[in-house]
Amino acid sequence: MARKKGSEPTNKQNHEAYIEGSGIVVNELISDTLKKNYMPYAMSVIISRALPEIDGFKPSHRKLLYTMYKNGLLSPDRERSKSANIVGATMKLNPHGDQAIYETMVRMTRGNEALLHPYVDSKGNFGKAYSRDMRCAAARYTEAKLDPICNELFRDIDKETVDFTPNYDNTMLEPTLLPASFPTVLVNANVGIAVSMASNVCSFNLQEVCETCIAIMKNPKHDILSTLKGPDFPGGGLMFYDEDELGKIYETGRGSVKVRSKYNYDKTANCIEVTEIPYSTTVEAIIEKIIELIKQGKIREISYIRDETDLSGLKIAIDLKRGTDPEKLMQKLFRMTPLQDNYPCNFNILIAGTPKVMGVREILNEWIAFREECVKRRTYFDMAKSKDKLHLLEALAKILLDIDKAIKIIRETEAESDVVPNLMVGFGIDEIQAEFVAEIKLRNINKQYILRRIQEIDALKAEIDNMEAILSDKKKVRDVIISELKDVIKKYSQPRRTMFYYQSDIEDEVAEDDTPDYPVTLFVSASGYFKKITPQSLRMSSEQKLKENDFIIQTEEASNRTDLIFFTDMCQAYKSKASAFDDSKASVMGDYIPAKLSFDEGESLVTMIATIDYKGYIIFVYENGKVSKIPLDAYETKTNRKKLSKAYSSKSPIIGIIFAREDTDILLRTSGGHALVFNTGLVLPKSTRDSQGVQVINLRAKNKLQEACLISEEQLEQFEKYRTKKIPAAGKIAKDLGDSKQLSFD
Repeated sequence: MARKKGSEPTNKQNHEAYIEGSGIVVNELISDTLKKNYMPYAMSVIISRALPEIDGFKPSHRKLLYTMYKNGLLSPDRERSKSANIVGATMKLNPHGDQAIYETMVRMTRGNEALLHPYVDSKGNFGKAYSRDMRCAAARYTEAKLDPICNELFRDIDKETVDFTPNYDNTMLEPTLLPASFPTVLVNANVGIAVSMASNVCSFNLQEVCETCIAIMKNPKHDILSTLKGPDFPGGGLMFYDEDELGKIYETGRGSVKVRSKYNYDKTANCIEVTEIPYSTTVEAIIEKIIELIKQGKIREISYIRDETDLSGLKIAIDLKRGTDPEKLMQKLFRMTPLQDNYPCNFNILIAGTPKVMGVREILNEWIAFREECVKRRTYFDMAKSKDKLHLLEALAKILLDIDKAIKIIRETEAESDVVPNLMVGFGIDEIQAEFVAEIKLRNINKQYILRRIQEIDALKAEIDNMEAILSDKKKVRDVIISELKDVIKKYSQPRRTMFYYQSDIEDEVAEDDTPDYPVTLFVSASGYFKKITPQSLRMSSEQKLKENDFIIQTEEASNRTDLIFFTDMCQAYKSKASAFDDSKASVMGDYIPAKLSFDEGESLVTMIATIDYKGYIIFVYENGKVSKIPLDAYETKTNRKKLSKAYSSKSPIIGIIFAREDTDILLRTSGGHALVFNTGLVLPKSTRDSQGVQVINLRAKNKLQEACLISEEQLEQFEKYRTKKIPAAGKIAKDLGDSKQLSFD
């Protein structure tokens, strides 16, 4: 039935109708929709997927390891299980696809070599972390079990040391954290990308981490750098020891470390063998980059490169051409390829469900607090068990006084249900103790058995007293942690893999310009086209192809390493290099400079300056008769800035931009038919690029400069003849500007 006009439903009615499934659309603000739908997803990614927690694991790692632990794969007598079985069992805790779970396990295996201390003992092909193309075999072909170091991850997990939570379908429980007895969060690398944040924790040497943790517990102001030398990567390599950068990382949790490959030179084969590479790259990435540089002509010393990685480990072989210095070549490769790479650090870790970027000291303090809680909870659990046992043994002690009485009470009790109450009355014990006495086997009701059990009472009392002392004294709790850390060092420490190189090792390295150097001729046309032509190509054809009505305005003899500065009509300069342009031919149009260098809209090219050493001056001549002299090194930049604003003054339109390596004579022509020649040595240089300059010529009303150009010796002599004949159109050569900074016409 149609709704009457004016009887539109209210928002409440719309909402109720939506709930009932009537299909009525409810209007909602997009901000409310994002809060309701996107925010829960973002928080789930941050908290439940991407970021590691203080035990050093993401949920996916923890679920997998706990599943293997529950399946008995930590037992030394247990054989490895098929990876497919492990993946299937893990799906009870991790509701993701089997491939995602298997990839998680692969990274934790010994065979993949991604972790400094692998958690999974593997058999089969699990790929390699240092290879992009060496893929792991399918789960049905590989086998795995937990590595012995996992004993430290699950130590006392069944003693209520950590909280447990139901899995996704409430069919079983899983731990929220693992009670790791050493700071795994710093021992093995962990990378995660969440929503709007990420984490990148590098690995450190286990012994150094444990010793640093012990030192901090003894002295909160301990100098971390004295015990924690620096990151230690599974792939080894050499790390540049920068104490300031390491101090920044240790303090803030952010920074980067420079790691380079380790190599040796085989003189007999004239071959460089790279055996260790940075953790952040792969063999394929290195080889592809070197091949690319060879094709570009930037590296000419290599004759062949190949991947010789085999069962013995990683190896990249680089065959050298005769006469090549291997040390210089490696320095070049370090600069230009991933053979040297930066590893970024971002110690973003979940603490009580909140992401937090922390330095090493703060991370270790958080781990110590976490471990103290685990030790206390374990001690409470053990103490409760000991007290329960003591409680039962005290009942045995009372029975020892009169065993026959206990037997008589049990024998003379008619109803089974009255045995426990009668024992309680007969010996003055509670129900638990009476139940324990009633359950003693007949063969054990003898003095020898009871005496042997009672002897445990004193030991239990001493044990309980010790545990109570631990719980009441924070120092004793830390002593327990320190003892466990020393035990871990003794069992699992290994030599450092990543060694250091220092500034003294690289101070003689010179950052050479690897750009090929050869002569070229540069052409610039009036409409803004640029050509770089080699002498060989120019000899073959010198006739320039240009657009209609276009013409060449500049021709420069230069080299491929020449720096180029392009000045525009909007007082801006764009910097580039000749090597940035492809070699061209006279028969092609060339590169359009405004498009190549991304000029602003409506911006046009005025002139180009070519230089190698930035020596000399640029003379800017303005329409109002002013001239500024700017040293060329004012346009030299230490960074790779491409665009320079305020390249010259905007107070008056520019007439000419002239480059001179030394002071020279310049001819000026006015709209009134006059001319002036002056030497640039009379104009003082200014360090400010947009200087307005000095008034070189006084212009009469409505007159303005129209042209400025260099004048040769012959032209200067000719100009002198006209000047001495008092021709009205001639000016005079200024001898001294004086304080007026002006020149007058005759």
